[in-house]
Amino acid sequence: MNLKNHIRSIKDYPKKGILFRDITTLIKNENAFNECIHQIIERSKKFKFNKIAAIESRGFIFASAVSYILKKPFILLRKKNKLPADVHSIDFELEYGTATMEIHKDAIDQNDSVLLIDDLIATGGTAEAAAKLIEISKGNVAAYIFVINLFDLGGCDNLIKKGYKVENLIDFPGH
Repeated sequence: MNLKNHIRSIKDYPKKGILFRDITTLIKNENAFNECIHQIIERSKKFKFNKIAAIESRGFIFASAVSYILKKPFILLRKKNKLPADVHSIDFELEYGTATMEIHKDAIDQNDSVLLIDDLIATGGTAEAAAKLIEISKGNVAAYIFVINLFDLGGCDNLIKKGYKVENLIDFPGH
């Protein structure tokens, strides 16, 4: 199955000049969603990890299904002030401003190896911040798996240059 056929592209969303890659058309189709989860699991077999983490919020959709099937703990990387216990925080740059991401301080143990899953990578700023949170927590990033890579925005290339392992299921131009 070609998962690319199940991604809707929306012009000028959320603002003029953006071509938004919409995963809702993939996840509403049970066959496409199941195939997507299967492909993530197959790619994850290349890596040794004991926990799975995802970036708020669309990453949760994919990572929670993979976590359930693989019987691995699932770690939430959330926006500021969304986690109730003590957190590590990191501020990072987005294409359109800044943001803060947090992780519970007790989510990762020293030397945990974490597979990071997200729906999409563009420039890689959010993904890099996620890695820094895992590393601040004394864990390490086993690899990233993205459903969609906006290849001309360079996010995957930037992560690879920094020594991270990266997989993605679908390539789209970012413009």
